[in-house]
Order: sequence, then structure tokens, then C-alpha cells
Amino acid sequence: MTQAPVEDTIDWGPFGRPLFEDAAAKRLSRVGVIDVGSNSVRLVVFDGAARSPAYFYNEKIMCALGAGLSQTGHLNPEGRVRAISAIRRFAALAEGMGIPPLTAVATAAVREATDGGDFQADVLRETGIKLWVIDGKEEARLSAQGVLLGWPGSYGLVCDIGGSSMELADLADGRVGRRLTSALGPLKLREIKGGRKAVKAYVRETMQQLHDEMGNVTGMRLFLVGGSWRAIARVDMERRDYPLTVLHEYRMSSRQITKTADYIRKSDLQELRGRCNISDSRMSLVPLASIVLKELMRTFKPKDVAISSYGIREGMLYEQMPRALRERDPLIEACRFAEAKDARLPGFGRVLYDFIKPLFPRANWQRKRIIKAACLLHDVSWRAHPDYRAEVTFDNATRANLGGLKHYERVLLGLALMNRYTSKSANARYDPLFAMLDDAQIKEAEVLGKAMRLGAMLWLTADEEPGTLRWKPQKRELTLRLTEHARPLFGEVAQSRFDGLVTAMNATGTVNFVKRFSKK
Repeated sequence: MTQAPVEDTIDWGPFGRPLFEDAAAKRLSRVGVIDVGSNSVRLVVFDGAARSPAYFYNEKIMCALGAGLSQTGHLNPEGRVRAISAIRRFAALAEGMGIPPLTAVATAAVREATDGGDFQADVLRETGIKLWVIDGKEEARLSAQGVLLGWPGSYGLVCDIGGSSMELADLADGRVGRRLTSALGPLKLREIKGGRKAVKAYVRETMQQLHDEMGNVTGMRLFLVGGSWRAIARVDMERRDYPLTVLHEYRMSSRQITKTADYIRKSDLQELRGRCNISDSRMSLVPLASIVLKELMRTFKPKDVAISSYGIREGMLYEQMPRALRERDPLIEACRFAEAKDARLPGFGRVLYDFIKPLFPRANWQRKRIIKAACLLHDVSWRAHPDYRAEVTFDNATRANLGGLKHYERVLLGLALMNRYTSKSANARYDPLFAMLDDAQIKEAEVLGKAMRLGAMLWLTADEEPGTLRWKPQKRELTLRLTEHARPLFGEVAQSRFDGLVTAMNATGTVNFVKRFSKK
């Protein structure tokens, strides 16, 4: 009788079986895509956990292919030369990295230009790259799929702004629905005669037409995709002195957007772009994009707004994913990949989660996934210098490329990992970030961190349970039960860490040793 593979004998519980080692996922472990837009040409090489990939390589060259297109009907000649040079470079880089053939798409400028076909032929002849020109609805679909990469099961309205066009797509139950395209890209708006008043009138009329065609989408969540939206969000952060300059999942209200649009209009753009680290070519489009965004908010009246750093390029990766991979939580998959790659005892995170979860009996599914993520990441920074390990873990959690995390959840996760590595007070430079949490969340992060700090002392094997924690919240009694097999692990340091956890929980603590125990 053939023995079952080891991985098939493990009860993965709420984590599910890892997928990044499966053949379908391995094919996506290093994927390169080129996005030829109206304003920029970009190469992105994805690497790592296929469901929540890291950016192995990311390079953008501003080419302005669509500049002057409305007047001439042709691609910008200088931009055309720059774009082909960029694609030639990207093809050489991909060959050097040994990645599979690049997937390359072109959007509004190339599809609208009368010489777009000639440009495609030139790209193929000079670089060997076949350039796929997609229409506006396909661009909207891919951008919406990029949003799904970060937010599985999302619902709402996706708005992707490029240089020459703006697309809308409806999301419901994690599926892309109705899609529309328009000529509301800043490069197009820049060519409208009659000044700011004429631009605003054109934007208002076009936006109302889009609203009428989209149907009943007022009051939904709005996901903003595209460089101009991200630039506006970065200015909003600067205006508000916001402490965490991670654009993905940054939230803005209608009132904030109005204030920031006015702030942009009244500011010295060169001085502002320097403070916000925005390129000159991008900053030149921001005032026009802010007009579009204000009108978008006025017309569609979304209930909230989230910036998505994932768009068409990530949508192209999502397109290649099997359904089983698409449905996985990107946060958990990324953390599991990090554990498998960097932890000293891969697999212990799942055991540690089972050990800790009795401390959080009222945690909903959203909070449980943060606890899972923390357990998976609890040991991935062990190579850092001990004096800085706590800070490294906090910085990684708050600034790493992790999908499916709100900003306050990043801070909560980072603070928990910080408490896992140290019992000392946090560095004062993090105080502005800690201000994003309330007192209950800060206490929760402390308890989670100290519980992981204790559990890390009780290693046996990656699959052997170190003990059980029993928590009686009404009596505020915490009991640690260990088998005799684990007794040698429970020395002075482990006792001190248990006492620290008991104090953090404002409880009384007891340690019991038994011959064996069950989870009952």
C-alpha cells in the first residue's frame, strides 16, 4: 500500500493546505508583465507567493506616448522612441532574469492612434515582444481583477485613470460586472481649449453620462486605481501629516478629497512634488486629475474610498491564477510564504495559533486573520540584530507588501510582533503610528505579542503542540497546561514570560503539568 504524502496527513485547520508549492502556483512564482500606457511604460516582475506576490522588479519610464494624440491622431514621436527603447531594455532584463516570456499590453494611446498598428509592428521587430492592444472594457476588467488580487470577494466601483482614458468597472461578490471607458484621462483633458472652466464642464457632462450608463452604483465603495489617483492620495497624506505613507488601502473621505483638490490648486506644484516625491511629469497631470476626482465623488457619492496600488498589471497576474488560488486570503498566503522561506521552524506558526487562540474567544474572522498572520510572522526576522529585532518586525509589518490589510491593522500587527520580541516600551518615534489604535487595540496587541513570546519558548517540533492555554475571562484566570515531555522547556525565562502575559491580561496564573492532555 502506497504511503500518503506527508502534507496530506496534516490537519491544516483554518489555514487550509498551502498552495504556493503546488505546480499551478509554482508557474506563477516569477511572472513578468509590461504595461504600455498613455503616460508611462512599466515592467513589473512578480515573485514569491503567487496569491500575494512581492515585486521582484519594478521599473517605470515616463514616455508620454499619448501627448498630443487628440490633435494629431498619432503617437507622440519622442514618446514612441522612448517607449521602444524602454521595451527593448525590459526584454533584455527579463532574459537576464531567466523568466518566462513577458506578457505585454497597451492601452488607450496605442489603441486610438492611427499609427498604433505600426508601433506594434516596430515593437515586435525591434524587441521580439508581441504587444497586445486591449480595448477600454478589457482594460477596466483587468484593473478590476487587480483590485480582486488585494481584496478577494470585493464589491463596489473600480475607477482606473490613465493618461488618455478613465475606466469604470462594477464589482459584486468578487466578480467583475458592467464596464465603461471614457476620455477623462489628464493628457486628453490638457488639450481641451477654453481653460479650467471648459475642462470642468466637459468632465461634469461626461461623468453624468457614465453614471447614467453604469446604473445603480451610487453609495458603493470606490476603489481608485492609477498613478494620478495615487499622487493625489500622497498629497492628501502630506496635507494631513499622515504618519504611514503606504498608499495601498489608504482611505479618503469626500471632504478630504475636496480639501486636497483645493490644496493642490493653491500650491506651488514644484515645491509640493518635492515634498511628496512625485515625478515632474506625473505632478503636471495632478491638477486635472483632481478635477475629475472631485466630479467623480459628486456624481457617484461613494460611501468610502480606498486607494489600490494593484491595477492592470496585477490583473494580468490574477488572470493566470486557478480559481483555488484566487479564493485564498492574500495576507495569509504571503505570511505563510514568508514563514516557509525565513522562519527557523516552518510550520510552527499554525501550532502557535492553536496555542494562542483561546485568549481571544470573541475575535471575529477579521481579527482572527490578524492573529494568524502574526503567528506565521513571529519568527521570520530572527536574523536581525537582537537590539533591533523588535523595530525590524514592526517596520516590516507596517511597510511590507502585504495585501488585505487596513492601515490600522498594519500597525496592530506590527505592535503585536514588536511585543513578541521585547518587553520594553516602544520607541517614541512610533507614537504617531500607535495613535491610529485605540487603547483596547493596543492592549490586544500586547497580549498577542506576549502570548507569542511565551509560545516561542515551548518549541518541540513544528507539528507537536507545546501546551494549552485555558482562559476564564469572568474569573480572570489563565492556566498553562504542559505535558511532562515539555517540562524541560519551562525554565526561568519561560516562567518570566508567562508572568508577563498574566500581568498584561490582569489575571491570576497557574501552571500545571500532566502526563497528556486533550483540547477538550
